[in-house]
Amino acid sequence: MSKALLKSSLVVSIMTMLSRVFGVVRDIVFSHYLGATGGADAFFIAFKIPNLMRRIFAEGAFSQAFIPVLAEHKHEGDDELTRRFISNVWGTLGAFLFLISVIGIFLAPVIALIFVPGWYFDKPNQYQLTVLLLRFTTPYILFISLVACAGGILNSYGKFAVPAFTPVLLNVSLIMATIFLTPYYSNPQVGIACGVFIAGLVQLAFQLPFLFQLGVLALPRWGWNTPAVKKIVKLMLPSIVGSSASQINLLVGSILASLLVTGSVSWLYYSDRLMEFPVGVFGIAVSTVILPKLSQQHVGENKEHFSRTLDWALRLVLIIGTPAVIGLIFLSEPIIATIFGHGAITANDVTQASKSLIAYAIGTQGFILVKVLAPGYFARKDTKTPMKFGLIAVVTNIALSLILLYPLQHVGLALATSLAAIVNAILLFITLYRREIYRPEAGWGGMILRSVIANVILAAFLIYFSAIDSHWFDLPLLEKVIFLLKMVVGGGALYFFVLALLGLRLSHLKADIH
Repeated sequence: MSKALLKSSLVVSIMTMLSRVFGVVRDIVFSHYLGATGGADAFFIAFKIPNLMRRIFAEGAFSQAFIPVLAEHKHEGDDELTRRFISNVWGTLGAFLFLISVIGIFLAPVIALIFVPGWYFDKPNQYQLTVLLLRFTTPYILFISLVACAGGILNSYGKFAVPAFTPVLLNVSLIMATIFLTPYYSNPQVGIACGVFIAGLVQLAFQLPFLFQLGVLALPRWGWNTPAVKKIVKLMLPSIVGSSASQINLLVGSILASLLVTGSVSWLYYSDRLMEFPVGVFGIAVSTVILPKLSQQHVGENKEHFSRTLDWALRLVLIIGTPAVIGLIFLSEPIIATIFGHGAITANDVTQASKSLIAYAIGTQGFILVKVLAPGYFARKDTKTPMKFGLIAVVTNIALSLILLYPLQHVGLALATSLAAIVNAILLFITLYRREIYRPEAGWGGMILRSVIANVILAAFLIYFSAIDSHWFDLPLLEKVIFLLKMVVGGGALYFFVLALLGLRLSHLKADIH
């Protein structure tokens, strides 16, 4: 059964990789048209706010609460009851988020003031542009939350590819909007904001036929008073913090960055996007696959296999995620320069963004582990423990951000977010272990030793071969791409070759998972 999990994780990883590649293309287009200007800062905030709500309420709290309850209904074997449950969830979620979207449009000036207070006083034009853009991007919360609901249903039925591919449509829509709509607006950011609205509709329309094919597509019905919806709401409230502490911390960084020099928000955005690449491809992919499996194992009261599923996931992200961290640290400037270093982006922008990328890279494995460990609680319908640890992580981030803000500027904000993620991951792991929910399988010591040796050799390779001079930024794009490909492909091949020589392969990560 571990082979099935690995296969499903591979499918989600490939689709997520495709989505992230299109996301990088999208950000290349953004950087070319917007650069790191005040207008770019305004758009990134207007896009980040609904995106944060999506990750907190839809992909975060809602999905973590919805999938275990859906697993209960499926376990009972009554298809009609399951369809009625889905119908009630659709109707209640849709009505609630429609109201939130309408309120958000009217209160856009207040929302902007909360999230970028520095602009209200020092950069009024930038603040007003943010308000305008928010009125276009806020409805995205409604559409993308319904998309997340549909994706949760598809994942529960083992249809992982469709939800994982859906974000590609977001990136394609934004690329098209940037190229074809921006010429019609005096502020090009407005054209891209329209693309955000369109992207929400496109993604929802894409998933509906697959729900119909499964026979679970039903007309939405108001179901606030039904026991199942009440259970989801009860589970959601504490998991809002527990599943989304990292996203809240990233937003805190953006808020404080509005107090710094122009471009700080953009530098954090570009480096955050690259840090999210391994988090999405490895962390989110694995957590997406194991949450339905853990939920089934909990319903079936199979504690041993529950632990083995977590063990398998932790081994996988350790082996795959760690070299990604090494790569981000030692290739930070070449990556930023190659992907974003053109158009309106300057050499200074590349330098500043690469510094915050290194700071984010320090906590990347923490971000990934939070994604993998949290399902160990949510599958058991324990949302209060991750909430408690999430609150600790948020408080830690705010305290460290205030301490590091002025000595390290935007880099301090990124570093504070990373350290908070590490704290969150450690707390989640220790508690699973102390409660005897998770027990490591044999062989961890040898695996860690082999991984350390392979990563040290990888780091030495990158340090020796990736040195660049001050004129590197001005090289033709093709030369940058070839250089970066050599480092990534060569380093990856070296890493897995060393692991193989040491007797460790991904196929060895087996467990008797049922």
